[in-house]
Amino acid sequence: MSSSPTTSPASDAFAAMTDDQRLVDFIREHALATRVVIQARKRLSGGAIQENWLLELLIDGGPWAGARRWVLRSDALSALPASLDRAQEFAVLQVVHQAGVKVPRPLWLCRDAGVHGRVFFLMEYLPGVATGRLLSAGAGANGQARLATQLGANLARLHQVRPPCAALDFLPVPDGSPALATVSAYRHYLDTLAEAYPVLEWGLRWCEVHAPRSSSLCLLHRDYRTGNYLASEQGLEAVLDWEFTGWGDPCEDLGWFTARCWRFTRPDLEAGGIGLLEDFLRGYHEVSSLRIEPSQLHFWQVMATLRWAVIALQQGQRHLSGEEPSLELALTARLLPELELDILNMTGGDAP
Repeated sequence: MSSSPTTSPASDAFAAMTDDQRLVDFIREHALATRVVIQARKRLSGGAIQENWLLELLIDGGPWAGARRWVLRSDALSALPASLDRAQEFAVLQVVHQAGVKVPRPLWLCRDAGVHGRVFFLMEYLPGVATGRLLSAGAGANGQARLATQLGANLARLHQVRPPCAALDFLPVPDGSPALATVSAYRHYLDTLAEAYPVLEWGLRWCEVHAPRSSSLCLLHRDYRTGNYLASEQGLEAVLDWEFTGWGDPCEDLGWFTARCWRFTRPDLEAGGIGLLEDFLRGYHEVSSLRIEPSQLHFWQVMATLRWAVIALQQGQRHLSGEEPSLELALTARLLPELELDILNMTGGDAP
């Protein structure tokens, strides 16, 4: 049985693409319940590539009986080429949850698009703040040492997952240097555009010349940064948004988390704008034996800035093409000049 309709525009949009009874039936069947009531639903903020809906449920009977807050995660109207689909992301969540990585507990995947209008999965809702600017602005002079350490240890636990992994056989395993494969992919994308981007081409050539020797492969989040995890007074609650996961060099995630472009209001705090680099790496080294040299970290920070610039171009294209008109996507594309300046500064005479 579904709840009475809510009155907010977001809830109306949810109702328009959802067969409430079929959704309730899906939850009741998988929760082994006798009755399920959707008491409220709310579109959560963020998620330019996917949509996230908070469902407040009342469940009678079965192991999940009681009041529950779960998140329904489905595709947005359009997606980036590198993004996993929801079935693949659900499989990733299952693997990393079992590996002890702090993530929302994955519940059930629904491949029947008729239930919600799109393929989706359900996961548990967790408390916390994810907004990058709020977390960054709240850091003290020396940052949030406990949170930075927890984030480092959590990332190292993720990096313990290595190929082959039967549950993730849809993820391609790089053949050769992951860094050079990334350079090639970005160059190919730039070649498809009508306009030229010489600073990005310069950055790609710099990365090509300075690419590190290939290392052992592990599972990467590929968007492990402030803004994509939930933090509370107790520290790290969960890491979100696993749609870019893949196999690669563990230093890639370290470079992405510490890149200047993801420090928000605190460029002085190298660990994601919330902590000191030494605190973050101390947590990482509590779990992993990997030691990263300053020159390696610098390389992957340059690569991270290039990658964010390419994503900004792709997001802008989604808006300009009319596929998904969005002020958020258009403003993301406007970050490009700032990212280009960072690339030039990082690859100039003072670079390692």
